[in-house]
Amino acid sequence: MNKGEKEANYINLEEFHVSKECGFVLPDPLSDLPKYYRPWMDIANNLTHLIEHHKLRREVNNMQLLSTHFLIGHKQLRLAHTALSFITMGYVWQEGEHNNTKVLPKSLAVPYCEVSKILGLPPILVHADCVLANWKKKDPNRTMELRNLDTIFALPGGDSLKGFFLVTLEVELAAVQGIKAISTATEAVLKHDDDSIKNALQDMAESIRKMNQSLKNMDEHVDPATFYGIVRLFLSGWKDNPAFPEGLLYEGVWDKPRQYSGGSAAQSSTLHSFDEFLGVRHNEESAKFLYRMRDYMPPSHMALIQAIASGPSVREYIVFSRSPVLREMYNDCIAALVGLRNYHITVVTKYITITAAKAKAEKAKENSSAHILQKAPSALEERGTGGSAIMCFLKSARDTTKKVMIDEI
Repeated sequence: MNKGEKEANYINLEEFHVSKECGFVLPDPLSDLPKYYRPWMDIANNLTHLIEHHKLRREVNNMQLLSTHFLIGHKQLRLAHTALSFITMGYVWQEGEHNNTKVLPKSLAVPYCEVSKILGLPPILVHADCVLANWKKKDPNRTMELRNLDTIFALPGGDSLKGFFLVTLEVELAAVQGIKAISTATEAVLKHDDDSIKNALQDMAESIRKMNQSLKNMDEHVDPATFYGIVRLFLSGWKDNPAFPEGLLYEGVWDKPRQYSGGSAAQSSTLHSFDEFLGVRHNEESAKFLYRMRDYMPPSHMALIQAIASGPSVREYIVFSRSPVLREMYNDCIAALVGLRNYHITVVTKYITITAAKAKAEKAKENSSAHILQKAPSALEERGTGGSAIMCFLKSARDTTKKVMIDEI
């Protein structure tokens, strides 16, 4: 392989709009748009009140149609997409699962679809909106730690909704060390630099374990009944959802309804990147779902995942090198990833499976918890907000991860 071919395989994270400080998280997102877009921001900043008082649909129906031509730069576009996404979810689900609306009005649909097209994102709330671009520091002079973070926009669900988004953000930030390790290791494989590969694998394993520790903060910040009964509804999409057999009509944009999946952890580019780098190959059904979720990521992030997949295989390199040390470091990454996926199963068991059982048991009771649980969308009892049969998917992903462990060399 000549020098030019080697360099073509190096992964420069900045070329894919991935930050060395924040990873896939949008660094320092804007929290306001130019005055022209005040009608959007006034509604987006007041969503919980408008939804709880059944006023959001009226406000949106009366909203003037604004041009997107005055949005300048990537961060303004991302903020506009996030604001319009939150408004859309509130508009659709304001009255619950059975009183949803099948039409998004022109004043919202037209600019939303225009911004989505420019960004290469679908016109629905995605992980890149509610987690990656929906944060701000309470004190600008302090660090990006959970207690110093707040969301820009919110929906019903109070502290549990904010906690869900911000803990997920913390997990993404914990992954930064591992994402940088992919870039380092890819170059090191091409240079046959075993020491750098070893250090990169060590960084990745440590990063994945930090992600697991961050995920455990869900217990403290997210109430299971609120998450199951309220939060999940507002993250639900109109694909693989019986409440939307045909999808949602975007008035003034398309003549027929369109179907889009709701927000899902599967839309995070982090685990896709780790899987491609480590050579994890999911079964056909899981892989099909995961590949579809890549269409819900910023295109530059999806391109990075593809670049990792097209690059040199660290697993093959370790197998052929017959290095016990590299094998041990690689297997430690796999063990950490299996541990993370096991804990994700624990989280889903607590917040969905057990809470679903409580919802059925408490249907006849007249207490606040039962009232919240009765609001839960029936279509989501066994499914994730992205539309997957969630427990089967997570167990399959964990089991296929285990299988790539390298046996004795």
